[in-house]
Amino acid sequence: MTDPIGFARHDHSACIDSTLARADADCASRGLRLTPVRRRALEILLREHRALGAYDLLAHLKADGMGSQPPVAYRALDFLVKAGFAHKIEALNAYIACAHPGADHAPAFLICRACNTVAEADTAPAAGRLGDAAAAAGFAIERTVVEAEGLCPACQDAPA
Repeated sequence: MTDPIGFARHDHSACIDSTLARADADCASRGLRLTPVRRRALEILLREHRALGAYDLLAHLKADGMGSQPPVAYRALDFLVKAGFAHKIEALNAYIACAHPGADHAPAFLICRACNTVAEADTAPAAGRLGDAAAAAGFAIERTVVEAEGLCPACQDAPA
């Protein structure tokens, strides 16, 4: 498993710019349309660096004059998830930008219960205990969702 992305300090502007450029290039190479609304939705998810619900995203899009009806946000999020640029965090019914866009990976999500920051870590469940259990049962894993809840480093250090 690689180190989680989301809790560490980094150049956030460069993170946003490089991911948007990668998304533009990936869409162009795959014949996908990264419309202005979809691109802005991805930018918002990247900027926030935490899980956002569809209505939170819609509020940002509405403020930008990009639509005020829920289908606007849901369609953008659906595209971003299917294209591999975002993930749905089931426990929060919310979305985050993918930390490894374009990579074939099995993410695990570390969710801070205090601030809702979500870090994405790459895992290999088929190679671990889950994979061993599946193999013993004759089961072929096609998709996993791993979400762990706890406290991020900043919230652990915060006064009680």
